[in-house]
Amino acid sequence: MPLAEDWQEGGFGLYVHWPFCQAKCPYCDFNSHVAQAIDHPRWRAAYLQEIARYAETVPDRVLGSIFFGGGTPSLMAPETVAAVIEAARAAWPVANDLEITLEANPGSVEAGRFAAYAQAGVNRVSMGLQALNDEDLRRLGRLHSVAEAMQAYDIANKFFDRTSFDLIYARQDQSLNAWRDELRRALDLAVDHLSLYQLTIEDGTAFGDRHAAGKLRGLPEDDLAADMYAATQEICGAAGMAAYEVSNHARPGAESRHNRLYWRYGDYVGIGPGAHGRLTIGGQRHATEAWRAPGKWLDAVDRGTGESLRTALPREEQATEHLLLGLRLAEGIDMERHAALAGAPFDTERLRHLEEIGMVETHGTRLRVTEAGRPVLNAVLRALLT
Repeated sequence: MPLAEDWQEGGFGLYVHWPFCQAKCPYCDFNSHVAQAIDHPRWRAAYLQEIARYAETVPDRVLGSIFFGGGTPSLMAPETVAAVIEAARAAWPVANDLEITLEANPGSVEAGRFAAYAQAGVNRVSMGLQALNDEDLRRLGRLHSVAEAMQAYDIANKFFDRTSFDLIYARQDQSLNAWRDELRRALDLAVDHLSLYQLTIEDGTAFGDRHAAGKLRGLPEDDLAADMYAATQEICGAAGMAAYEVSNHARPGAESRHNRLYWRYGDYVGIGPGAHGRLTIGGQRHATEAWRAPGKWLDAVDRGTGESLRTALPREEQATEHLLLGLRLAEGIDMERHAALAGAPFDTERLRHLEEIGMVETHGTRLRVTEAGRPVLNAVLRALLT
């Protein structure tokens, strides 16, 4: 495939960022905000204007997925979700199996909108449960209880064929056995997909500030966190929900198509405050970024574009992104594709060394990280990029 059409290896999708939440979680470093009042008609008009603008930039693409992320997209007016989906369908030809995912919090307010979202065309919901005990939910700053989460999850399963939920592990004072028990309970609940993230302490978050001040106690040592990761792989694999990506588990065929588009290094339009995109325009792949502040983004859209940045990506940078994203997948990457992007193949000796120590394996033109290599993926990537 010519380099100019490399994006077709991953496909084409649309990401829609809704920046508002009822409360800011202390571990969250996403672009999310708490607002007292939201002008829903203005937001709806801005999203539609951005879709129309991008449709002129990259017409005639087959749209494979739409993803409403945030923030808390389940706080969006159903009319806005419906209008965005309708506009996207009008802007681009769509795949017969178009996946439309909406992230949701499991509160009663959000669950009350599920029927309307399904009617609008959403066919997959990803719910932020995060923990299955009330004390840890409180510590994580979540507003829902386990009982409310279970009620919302039951409602979601009535309206959507595909449901997923997130859990965070390596939490404060969490033992390995407690995580094993919680994970088995989660697998009993799961339909076909789970996202399981290790708690990370990010700068600029409430947890980050507490940690820096020595006030975030009970976090697991590195060895315990590694044991929790290993247990996660073992238990999920035995249940038929093997990891297809570092933090994502699914039954065969139930993988998130939109997120897999990112990891396979496809093209995607990103609209909404702070949204990123990757678009091949005139044979050149570009990185796009939108203004982060919600009000600034709205005003910018009124002036003609919500973009704060559009940068042509050098071929070498594309190769690096392809590697960083693609090796997160269990399927790995095509080394011939990488060589085309990089302008040269991997160093033979370095690759052989990583194979000999059991960190990676190759099959024909494919390169993947082994189970032993996944816990040290960053080190593997550094070795390949050196």
